[in-house]
Amino acid sequence: MSAIAARRPGGLTLRIGMLPIALLLLVVAMSLVSPQFYGPANVLNILRNASFLTIVALGQAIVIIAGGFDLSVGAVVALASVVTAKVMGWAAGILPGNDAAIIAIGVAAGLGSGLVVGLVNGLCVSRLKVSGFVVTLGTMSATAGVGLMITSGIPVYGMPDGFVKGFGRGQAFGLPYAVFIALAVLLVMVFVQRRTLFGRYVHAIGGNPDAAVVSGVSIGRHVVGTYALSGVFAAGAGILYTALVGSGQASFGGDRMMLQSIAAAVIGGVSLRGGVGRVEIVALSALFLTTLGNALNLLHVDARLQPVFLGLIMVAAVAVEELGRRRKPRV
Repeated sequence: MSAIAARRPGGLTLRIGMLPIALLLLVVAMSLVSPQFYGPANVLNILRNASFLTIVALGQAIVIIAGGFDLSVGAVVALASVVTAKVMGWAAGILPGNDAAIIAIGVAAGLGSGLVVGLVNGLCVSRLKVSGFVVTLGTMSATAGVGLMITSGIPVYGMPDGFVKGFGRGQAFGLPYAVFIALAVLLVMVFVQRRTLFGRYVHAIGGNPDAAVVSGVSIGRHVVGTYALSGVFAAGAGILYTALVGSGQASFGGDRMMLQSIAAAVIGGVSLRGGVGRVEIVALSALFLTTLGNALNLLHVDARLQPVFLGLIMVAAVAVEELGRRRKPRV
């Protein structure tokens, strides 16, 4: 038995088994209660929003598996949104009519902004030995401030129609492009987690960093890699939001996306102690949370009460993990 399997808490198996059942029960119940729930427009809305959350949650999950936290993902979503929109507007002025180049430059700038924030987070955690919670709390505030400074709180427009109407609101085989992007990211992350040394080392670092050092694992480099991935994934979600809405906004993401990404990871079986988690279950958890949020909206539940449900589910997931850990026989 591998070291990872040996330390897998009993709560993880329980949550993996309960999550599909909970999602199925939710879908069946809402189909009976609200005919709008299974309408094509609502289903597409759920899938699109679940895709955004999945991309962010996958980055968050890989950081938590390595024993860290990334509180800056919501701010990165917003920063990437405004950077993408601003750069596209600038590129349109110097490359009029060349939509492909304008879009490519804008997307590269947006992803680059997320990469920079991720690298700063990772280097501070690995080199300065500062808690990931504290570092990302600081970068969350700084990143959000930069986004507001760039826009002065005003939405940024001027992006090519091919980016907004063709990509952001376009579909293939009846599904939004965001769904296919999220699936592609998920498949890549499944491969990385299961078939690459990086994926195995991330689990080892989160599970037992001292043993990882003795085994010759470069902890610093891999920790930086996890935060960089998280930053790029959050930026990618911000770009998708921008394409859908048609404007760059510093209000995207925020605390809500940060909380939801952590919730998706925790409910999806990622241990807050590190070393345990499967990205495909995190994606399923993101779909469950998005469906739940949609159901609460259709049931006209007060928006101020909806975070209460999210909090209760997170507490229950952590409690299940802790109970499973306590009941696990010691060897």
